[in-house]
Order: sequence, then C-alpha cells, then structure tokens
Amino acid sequence: MRLTLTGRGIEITDGLRRLVERKLVRLERVLNDKGVSGQIELRVEKFRKVIEIHVHARGGHMFQARTAATGWAEAMTEAVDRIVQQTQRLKGKWQGRKREAKPIGQTGEAQLPPAQVRRIVRARRYAVQVLSVEEASQQVGPTGDAFVVFRNRETDVVSVLYRRKDGDLGLIEPKG
Repeated sequence: MRLTLTGRGIEITDGLRRLVERKLVRLERVLNDKGVSGQIELRVEKFRKVIEIHVHARGGHMFQARTAATGWAEAMTEAVDRIVQQTQRLKGKWQGRKREAKPIGQTGEAQLPPAQVRRIVRARRYAVQVLSVEEASQQVGPTGDAFVVFRNRETDVVSVLYRRKDGDLGLIEPKG
C-alpha cells in the first residue's frame, strides 16, 4: 500500500514515521492486498495531537478516521482501530456475498434464503386419546397456542382441535 505522510505545522521525524508504520501493520494485515493507498495527516491543535487517516481500497472503498489525543501513539492507535472496524465490517459483507452464491445450473424447487429456513424443534410427545369433538373441545385450554390431538370417535382418524386467534376453535382433519 502506498503511504503519504503529511505534517501540518509539525516536522515528521523518523520516530514518528516508524510509529505510523508500526501501527499500520495491523491495518495491512486486515486488508491483505486490497489496500491501494493511504494518506495520513498529522497536526497539533493546542495541546492535542490530531491524526486523520484516509485509506483507499480496491473496489472504490474509502475508509476514514479522525482522532485527537494527548499523545501521538494514543491518537494513532484510536485512528487505526476505527479504520480496522470499518474494514472488518466491509470484509464481513464480502464474505457474506460469497456464502450466498448458488451453484451454476441449479434445478428443482426454489430454496429459501438462509435467514428464512425454519428449524424443526421437537416438542414433547402427546398421548392420542379416543374422543368425540365435543369432549376434545372441553380439553382445549384458554391460551392462544392450546390444542388437543385426538382420534375422532366417529370417524376413527387422528384430528387436531386448536384455539384460533379470534377465540373460536379450529378442527384439522385429514382428507378422505
């Protein structure tokens, strides 16, 4: 990555240059070869040391950070932390796109995106009793998710009686 170091009202010493390069190693590690160039501006405002960093990465991405602290090392550390946070957010988006790629020539039913795939959570087992619809309606609880699984005495098929959101009871029976 090309690096431009500018001092506004201060002289860039070798020690300051080494500090900047040492702190930017972390940023280069995160960006790998995606970093194109970086501009770092150092200046003093009253008693504060101010650092502005602009990093240009491949794909037209720009990362910016401006920090002020009482020391150069502290200000540089904060600025690099902010840039690293921005790059990791972008890197997560890049990796997310790679995970969503679908194989070429995929046929069959359309699959749900990973966020909409439903898990099946096994609940407790229910004893299926032989009841009439009236007897089952007396066993349905008052809560919204209450239901009874029973074998209908008249038709001899397994049915489900549940409480609907409007308060009425719903009956599910198999066809045929």
